[in-house]
Amino acid sequence: MAHYSREIAVTTPPAAAFTYLSRFANAEQWDPSVVEAEQVTPDPVGLGSRSRLVVAFLGAKVPLEYTIIEFEPPRLVVLTAENRSVRSTDTISFGPAASGGTVVRYEADLRLKGPARLAAPLFALALRRLGDRAAAGLHAALTEGADRPRSGRR
Repeated sequence: MAHYSREIAVTTPPAAAFTYLSRFANAEQWDPSVVEAEQVTPDPVGLGSRSRLVVAFLGAKVPLEYTIIEFEPPRLVVLTAENRSVRSTDTISFGPAASGGTVVRYEADLRLKGPARLAAPLFALALRRLGDRAAAGLHAALTEGADRPRSGRR
């Protein structure tokens, strides 16, 4: 299993950060590895909502459909996606920052399946690199537009 964890402090209030990140199709705006994203289920976003993403990873375009499996506004959202080679669980938690903004904790667990398990060391290294770039993009998205993160596509 590959694990990535990062905590960032942003100026966006917790409720706005939660609303923005729980609409996981917004990942196309802040995660450079996401090449396509769309909200599959209608509003409002909540337990069971789905987002379809295409992620560029190790030279391949990998389609993933994420489903919200835990939804506790404005504190926690957990999403999961699975295909024939990987099961991904993303846990995003939100808390107040001393500065008045939000501390966002993002954790991603990727469990390789089948022959993909042989690439586990390479996979873990690639996840760290992609995760760091996504965290930088997320920080920029939640800081530059502080009270109104972008909600549409790029």
